Amino acid sequence: MTPFVTSLSDVPLSVLDLSPVSKGSGAAAALRNTLDLARATEALGYHRYWLAEHHNMPGIASSATVVLIGHVADATERIRVGSGGIMLPNHAPLVVAEQFGTLEAFHPGRIDLGIGRAPGTDQRTALALRGPGGLSAENFPEQLTELLAYFEPSDTRAVNAVTAEGNRPPVWLLGSSGFSAQLAGVLGLPFSFAHHFAAENTLPAVQLYRDNFRPSEALAEPYVMLGTSVVVAETDEQAQFLAGPSGLTFLSLRRGRPIPLPTPEEAATYPYTDVDRAFLADRFSSSVIGSPETVRKDLEQLLADTGANELMVTTMVHGHADRVRSYELLADLKS
Repeated sequence: MTPFVTSLSDVPLSVLDLSPVSKGSGAAAALRNTLDLARATEALGYHRYWLAEHHNMPGIASSATVVLIGHVADATERIRVGSGGIMLPNHAPLVVAEQFGTLEAFHPGRIDLGIGRAPGTDQRTALALRGPGGLSAENFPEQLTELLAYFEPSDTRAVNAVTAEGNRPPVWLLGSSGFSAQLAGVLGLPFSFAHHFAAENTLPAVQLYRDNFRPSEALAEPYVMLGTSVVVAETDEQAQFLAGPSGLTFLSLRRGRPIPLPTPEEAATYPYTDVDRAFLADRFSSSVIGSPETVRKDLEQLLADTGANELMVTTMVHGHADRVRSYELLADLKS
């Protein structure tokens, strides 16, 4: 067995952006910050810039994911831009094929189509998206098969996605459990695992993907990308301080009261209970937070444990300048 790559300098680093909305700001500012971060990370040498589909969350502005992908691709020149991911049960496969065929036509060779099967929201919002009796995650494999077929011309199909034909971007499967891992392997597609919120499933899912992988026209060998939560600052203490708002935001979401990203001062002075602290300790156990030295050690350990081919980093902090600085410090670790 070939030893796993364990050096950050040997794997691509990419960005997962949720367009975070900070307290005291709004969605418009968050979207402008996304464009600024995309330009900054492209200049720093990041490989991909993906946008996540979430709905009905006051702290996330990336809900119109396809629209945002188009704007980010327009605002940049070289970095790959894509979805991390499009939640397929929320959309008709025909529409997704038309949208991403159009994006690929405008930006050939730069678009990625990452597909997931979770709703990306609560059940009431999922119902509003899909309509009564609408799409369901239960028939995800059939939806995916339909979607992929639209990218190929057909003389027998009654309905065609004109902009998709001949304009298929690379398709990824995203997941946080074994279902998508196994399906990605069987289909010979690259696989992105959500390590940042399902770390207990990372090693089993990655192994399941590799065990089930079948070479395809898209991919000759398994390719694993891990979504990872990272905050880098000059010191461990400063990084922990900046990471505080993400924890309070997730705690509020768990209680059914989602909020925009609070300030780090607000997060630091919040009256957490012992139960809250235990929950957050478990939540942050898979996050990589600290000085450049700490982050290098932790990320290289993650690479050694998983053999990931690529890391996709999400950084949820209140201040936009702090977020940009975190990506700058991380990029410096590759040199």
